[in-house]
Amino acid sequence: MKKSPHILFSAFLALALVVPAMAQEKAKETKAKKTEAPKAKKAVPNPSMAPIEDKAGLPRVLIIGDSISIGYTLPVRALLEGKANVHRIPTNGGPTKNGTAKIDSWLGNGNWDVIHFNFGLHDAKYMTETTRQVEPDEYEKNLRELVKKMKATGAKLIWAATTPVPKGELNPPRKFEDIPVYNKVAAKIMKEEGVDTDDLYAYIMPTLATHQLPQNVHYTKEGYEQLAKQVARSIEEHLPKK
Repeated sequence: MKKSPHILFSAFLALALVVPAMAQEKAKETKAKKTEAPKAKKAVPNPSMAPIEDKAGLPRVLIIGDSISIGYTLPVRALLEGKANVHRIPTNGGPTKNGTAKIDSWLGNGNWDVIHFNFGLHDAKYMTETTRQVEPDEYEKNLRELVKKMKATGAKLIWAATTPVPKGELNPPRKFEDIPVYNKVAAKIMKEEGVDTDDLYAYIMPTLATHQLPQNVHYTKEGYEQLAKQVARSIEEHLPKK
């Protein structure tokens, strides 16, 4: 049976109305997708921060420090494999004022045999043209408090002298000549408190040009491995004798 012209026209009219509407809806969907904010990528956890499980019978070591210590944590752990359980605080230690606020949680139950620690680079950071984040007088006060807390655990303490800052403009701002000032303050405290020093400043200085990144306080992979050798040696010397 042939469809009447009226029916065909009605069908055509309906189709003519539906197709543009569908196209318009599709265009809206496409535009919405384009304007959607891209999904933020999940940050990949730094393996240096990951907690480790202790191996029975091995002494427990805690590393406290900023991003320099983060850089040498994994190679130190590898060098002391089978000799010690090497833990680290699960964050960048930052300046001493951050340390005094968080030291209790970092120490946990205090069941440590050796604590290798450092603060300084963040303290010496300039917040204004003339003001550092933690000035030397406050740095001394904070560092004394931190040493007192750590000594209370009964652990053998090792102070890591703050590593050098390169000369020139840095971001964030720091000055080459400031680090010896902070290290001198720390050296005075450690001598008075009977805390041994791992002089990473003197150790890395001769090879600073090849091991430190250009205009940066951080190090190349080889630089961190070099620092790790010294840190591991220092820790091993202070492990409990069997």
